[in-house]
Amino acid sequence: MIVVTGATGSLGRLVVGGLPADQVVAAARTPEKAADLGVEVREADYDRPETLDKAFVGADTVLLISGNELGKRVSQHAAAIDAAKRAGASRIVYTSAPYADTPELVLAPEHKATEQLIRDSGVPFTFLRNGWYHENYGDTIARAATTGEVVGSAGAGRVASASRADFAAAAVAVLTGSGHENKIYELTGDTAWMFSELAAEIAAVAGHPVTYRDLSPAEHQAHLEAAGTPSEVAAFVVALDQNIAAGTLAHTPGTLRELIGRPTTPIATAIADVLKG
Repeated sequence: MIVVTGATGSLGRLVVGGLPADQVVAAARTPEKAADLGVEVREADYDRPETLDKAFVGADTVLLISGNELGKRVSQHAAAIDAAKRAGASRIVYTSAPYADTPELVLAPEHKATEQLIRDSGVPFTFLRNGWYHENYGDTIARAATTGEVVGSAGAGRVASASRADFAAAAVAVLTGSGHENKIYELTGDTAWMFSELAAEIAAVAGHPVTYRDLSPAEHQAHLEAAGTPSEVAAFVVALDQNIAAGTLAHTPGTLRELIGRPTTPIATAIADVLKG
């Protein structure tokens, strides 16, 4: 049996939908939100370990989808890892971050710590180091179509993004396939694009000019704060753009394409989805 945590999230729903209904349990903090998934649902709250023990009963494989509460993820993940071990799970599949064992990416530390906790548990693992999702830029795409510009501080840095559905398909392949024990997969889109190219793709769909305005980090921070973004959130966004400028998200090893058995979804498709509804 496969237990999928975070089953009501955008990624979790796609993974559950790709698995045989009689072989999956949807674990969710709010079970009522998973009622439409058509599978067995169990309560699982990372902050209440007793719910995890019940959720993981009978689990052969646990898909630990990373929590979304920055600063709390390590302790939350630790509770899930401990519960999976107590349940006798034979494998933990974890959705990590690109090159999580290196310090470059601003998101890496919590994922690196989680990966180490899983290794220390002694439970066989698979790390799905998911790259950037096209969907991360949904608001940027919509705003650019209205304002005529994409604003950032990534310079000529590239992003090898893919769709959330692509990453979900990779998780399904690993959960249902064999030979993935103790493997680490760096998952990215087939093509790494620059923000100037993103702007050009938006323009092609929107039918009017869209340009990329590249700012210094300080200017980018000020721009975001002027638009109402909280200072700490703005600093995080700017740090991500500096990661991109440094090439941290530009790798295209082709592993995602190999796992899902098809090309990854182009960014142009995501732009069309946003702008054409």
